[in-house]
Amino acid sequence: MNNQRRKELEKARELLDEAQAIIEQARDEETEYYENMPESLQSGDKGQAAEAAAEYLSSAAEQVGEALENLDNAISG
Repeated sequence: MNNQRRKELEKARELLDEAQAIIEQARDEETEYYENMPESLQSGDKGQAAEAAAEYLSSAAEQVGEALENLDNAISG
């Protein structure tokens, strides 16, 4: 891999790293929102939506993490 391509991929890695941090923060906030709801609301539509959103965000963060690993392998390989 040439230096220019490596430099571009390193920039992409930085952006993905930032995106992962934003997603994880949103997940943590959504989880906290759900956990601070009264039990009666947790089982309702709002609670279920918050719980689902947190799960989707967790999955997204994991997928970005996998993308970062793959990028690292490509850059160093």
